[in-house]
Amino acid sequence: MTTRNKTVAAWLALAGGPLGLHRFYLHGLGDLLGWALPIPTALGLYGLERAREFGVDDTLSWLLIPMGGFTFAGCTLTAILYGLMSPERWNARHNAHLAGDAPPGQTRWLTVGAVVLSLLLGATVLMSSIVFSFQRYFEYQIEEARKISQ
Repeated sequence: MTTRNKTVAAWLALAGGPLGLHRFYLHGLGDLLGWALPIPTALGLYGLERAREFGVDDTLSWLLIPMGGFTFAGCTLTAILYGLMSPERWNARHNAHLAGDAPPGQTRWLTVGAVVLSLLLGATVLMSSIVFSFQRYFEYQIEEARKISQ
């Protein structure tokens, strides 16, 4: 049986979460959600490319960019959940063949580092995505109102 380490899973969720790496680590290559995660990530990156090419007034870019941001923020939340999970619960869920207090489920300083960095980056990306999408939405509504009033 394969042993799953909580610290490795937390760092994979932070660094490679939008590509599904943490899902593949925990559930294997047959995990459908792991294969689905790169789709909104790629759409968000495509939105960034469109914004660079056509400017931030491009409607499709302001619809696509938050998809990547929300995916990244969700993966950082997953890293936080992994890092804060108790060793007993971690080992019961991912290392059922081990005792509840086995070392793979223990919280180490690297685990705490993953949680802190995930909190910092996740909150920043989430708030930026929300602000960007709402700003573009309201600017679009104002433009449409001006068109109607003329």
